[in-house]
This record gives sequence, structure tokens and C-alpha cells, in this order.
Amino acid sequence: MVKNRRFETEAAAFGVRHWQIFHLFCGLTVGFAMRVNFSVAVVAMTDPAINPNFPIYPMSEKTRSWVLSSFFWGYVATQVPAGALARRFGGKVTLLTGVSICSLLNILTPMCAKLGGWPLLCGLRLIEGLSQGVFFPSTHTIISAWIPPRERGSLATCAYTGGQFGTIIMLATSGLLASSAGGWPSIFYVSGACGFVWVLVYYIWGASTPKDSKSITAEELKLIEQAQSSELSSVAQQPNNRQAIPWMRFFSSGPFLALTAVHAASAWGYWTMLMQIPTYMNNILGKDIKSNALLSSLPYIANILLSFVFVWISRIMERNKSISLGFNRKFFNSIGQYIPMCLLIAVGYVPKEQDTLAVVLITLIVGINAACHLGFQVNHIDLSPNFAGTLMGISNGLASIMSLSAPLLVGVIVTDKHNVDQWRIVFFVAAAIYFVGNGLFVVFGRANVQPWNDPTSKSRRDSRPHVESHKLEQVEKC
Repeated sequence: MVKNRRFETEAAAFGVRHWQIFHLFCGLTVGFAMRVNFSVAVVAMTDPAINPNFPIYPMSEKTRSWVLSSFFWGYVATQVPAGALARRFGGKVTLLTGVSICSLLNILTPMCAKLGGWPLLCGLRLIEGLSQGVFFPSTHTIISAWIPPRERGSLATCAYTGGQFGTIIMLATSGLLASSAGGWPSIFYVSGACGFVWVLVYYIWGASTPKDSKSITAEELKLIEQAQSSELSSVAQQPNNRQAIPWMRFFSSGPFLALTAVHAASAWGYWTMLMQIPTYMNNILGKDIKSNALLSSLPYIANILLSFVFVWISRIMERNKSISLGFNRKFFNSIGQYIPMCLLIAVGYVPKEQDTLAVVLITLIVGINAACHLGFQVNHIDLSPNFAGTLMGISNGLASIMSLSAPLLVGVIVTDKHNVDQWRIVFFVAAAIYFVGNGLFVVFGRANVQPWNDPTSKSRRDSRPHVESHKLEQVEKC
């Protein structure tokens, strides 16, 4: 037993699985940088004062909204297929494909703007959205194969903070690039080049599963396999990409429906705040945070920093074996949604003279929301390691639709952008959605593997219940 504990300690140290998480972090960094670069580059593309040495493409607000939203229409379309493809061909293949296509299109963006103007750019951004739709389902599929259950929340959080980091990097560098000798085209050239560098590195050192890795040690492979076998126990077998997808059982599963609800609620609140708060600050409080790169990046910086604080707290909780994984997920998700819910309402009552307080509240809303990475964000893998990518595709697809719908409702409610009472209705609606979504997750959410994770395992369980139970006991004793 002492030997086994020493083996677990050595294998649990920094290993290849941590490098895989770092690769995913970098991949999401370049991916999100390419996602938001157009939003920041469009300012330089329409303003000749920023760099007069490069062509300018004037456009109306309506045209701007069409071009910016075209990415998300493509993004929504590939969510569900991406999960199935990642499971069939491996998360590495689909992730490399998505980043490669997006990187190429970024490099072609200046040429497309010259040849076809805004209509061609709209089509290009649509295809970029299609290619980036594979990101989260592929990442989830890889994490489900690589990370033991007890490390899943903390390491997945480290991977997904790459999205926030990429946003910060783009906000911080876009102004410098646009005013440099390369002008606004350099924003796309640099983003695309970084994407191809990541593709090359991940092609060499990345792996969809531990068994596909050439550098993993036997000890670490055994640690991962034992931990996942303990999680699956007798209700399922190891991940099998040849199984038929039980679509109907997904949509009749209470835990998954609760997960989908909280994911959609999170997207509504998060994007309502990010997309509408700057407009609220400008029209109600008279503070323009869009034009200030530091103020714009503060919420994302807070999100990254607090992510590591929550990971540290999670590590402490993991040492207490009496705290279940389900409680852990619901605890952090409640922090990540109920505290921002209260702060979101508070923003609507901040007086004009205290605009700094409003900035602090906005920063805390986005920062504390990072706790959700340890909550619903990884719950797909808890419910079904076999179909984690597919589940993420379904819930993230609906969440993306909610992200697109939120601004539409704001447009209906806020007919006068200077009317604070109308804005408060927007904040109360978002808070109510947060409350209901997380409430459903707390009541109906689960963190154990569901029987439909392996639909073919029922007959095997029925035929050998005592043998499987004995194996589970042996694993747990180790």
C-alpha cells in the first residue's frame, strides 16, 4: 500500500497531461485573439486618422452589426456536429483543423477587404465562425480523455482561461499594431501567423488521448486510467468513439437539461453585461470605457486572476474527501452566478458621480464569473466522458443563440438609451435568468457518470454485477 501511494504521488506530479492543458490554453488564446481581432480592427478600418497610409472602408452601423454578428451565426451552426466529429476522429484532429482554417482566413482578411469589401468580409467571418465552432467541443473531448476526475475542474479552468488571455492580448496590442508601419492589416497577419505556429507545435506534441501520446510515462498513463476506471465504475466502459450517440436519452436526462439551462443562463448574463454595460456606462454615467484599452481589459484580467484563486480553493476542498464532486460543482457555480447576479442589479443603482464604483462592480462581475469554470463548464465530462464533446456542442450551441438573443431583447426594452429605468429592467431580467438557471443546476444537476454514457453496458452489468462491484472496491482501496 505504501508503494502504491508513492506511485500515485510521483505520477500525480507535473506530467504530460499538464503540458496538454498548456497546449489547449495556448490554442484558446490564439483562437479568441482571432475571434475578437475584427471587433477592435474595425475601428482602424473605418477611421483614417489612426493610420492614413492604409485603405479605409466606411460603413454604417447596420453594416457593422451584420459583419460582427456573421461570425456567431457560423459559430452556432457547427457546435453539435463538432462534438460528434471530435469524438469520431479525435479532438486533436478537429481542433487543428479549426485553428488552421481560421488562421488562413485571418491572413486573407486584408486581401478580401480589398477585393470584395464588407460583403466578402461578412462571408469570411461566417466561415471563421464555422471553424471556431469546433473549439469547445474538441477541448472538452480532449480534457475528458486526459484529466482524472479530481483534477478536472482545476486543470480545465487553466485551459479555458486561455480565452480571456487571448482577449486581453488582442485588446492590449491591437492599437499598437494598427498605428504601426503594418497598419490595421498587421492585426490579422500577426493573429494568423500565431495560429499557424500553434498548429505546428500542437501537431508535434499534442495528442487526443493518453494512449496516443509518445511521451507519456507508464506511471502517468496508469494513474489516468485507474482514476477514470474508478469514476466509470460499473455503469460504463472506457470511452468508445464507435458507439451510437443516444440523442433521445440526452434530451430526457434531467441532469443534462439542468446543465443546458445553466449554460444558457450564463451566456445570457455574461454577454448582456459585456455587450451592453459599456453602452450603459457611456449613456447613463457618461464614462466611455470602450475607448480605454486598460478599462476594457480590466474585467478579463480579473477573470484570469480570480480563476487561479478559485482553483486554489478547489484544491483545498479536494483534500477533504467528505466533500462530493457534485457539491463542489454547485458551490463554485453558485459563486460564479449568484454574486454577479447581485452585482449586476447594483450597477443599475450606481449614481453618475460614482462611475469608478461602476467600473469596479463590472470588473468583479466578470472576474467572479470565473468560478463557473469549476462549475457547469466541466460538468459535461462528469455526466458522460464518452459524449462530453457532443454534450458541450449541444449546450454551447443553445448558449450561443442566447448570446445573440440578449442584445435583441435589450433593443426592445431600451427605447431611450438615456433612460436609467429601462436599463434597470435589462439588469433585472439578466439577474432573474441567472437565478433560475443556477437554481435548476443546484436542484437537478449531478456530477456522476450517467447510465447513457455507454448504452451497450447494461447487459454486461446485469451479467456480472458481483465481479464489477468487486473490481470497483479494489480500485477504491488503492
